[in-house]
Amino acid sequence: MLNNDFIKQKLIEKFSDQLTDWDEPYDMLTFTVPASLNLKLLQFLYDDTELNFQFLTDLQAVHYPDKKGAELAVVYHLHNLVDNLRIRFKVFVDIENPNVFSATALYRSANHMERETYDFYGVNFIGHPNLIRILNVEEMDYFPMRKEFPLEDQSRIDKDDEMFGR
Repeated sequence: MLNNDFIKQKLIEKFSDQLTDWDEPYDMLTFTVPASLNLKLLQFLYDDTELNFQFLTDLQAVHYPDKKGAELAVVYHLHNLVDNLRIRFKVFVDIENPNVFSATALYRSANHMERETYDFYGVNFIGHPNLIRILNVEEMDYFPMRKEFPLEDQSRIDKDDEMFGR
């Protein structure tokens, strides 16, 4: 039967010590992968008949402004539909060079998720067939979900918070 220990063992056999930060929050196997290996790992998880992670549930980014050289994390959530098991892995990249290989050739669902991640965080998915903004205007020259932008000024008096359920 497929479980987290078995998955971890298979991944260590294949990628040795290149995978780090193993954890199991809420029983979901979580680990970190070097950015240069994200596509090789995805291909292995997809192709291996025992692992069978053929459904990309989610792909998004997180901005860690205090992690110099690894400010952006791309987070992948994969699902094995046969055994109903999920895993998560993270890829960290420098905000000055946020290049990650695109997963669109393997998972068609990655198309819009990668475009949204680019649109809001500026992650450049190498090999994406149409990496353009999906929700924001194309003229926007910044990435609004990065934490370098201040939150809304809470001292504003020109709006009525009751209109917004606050």
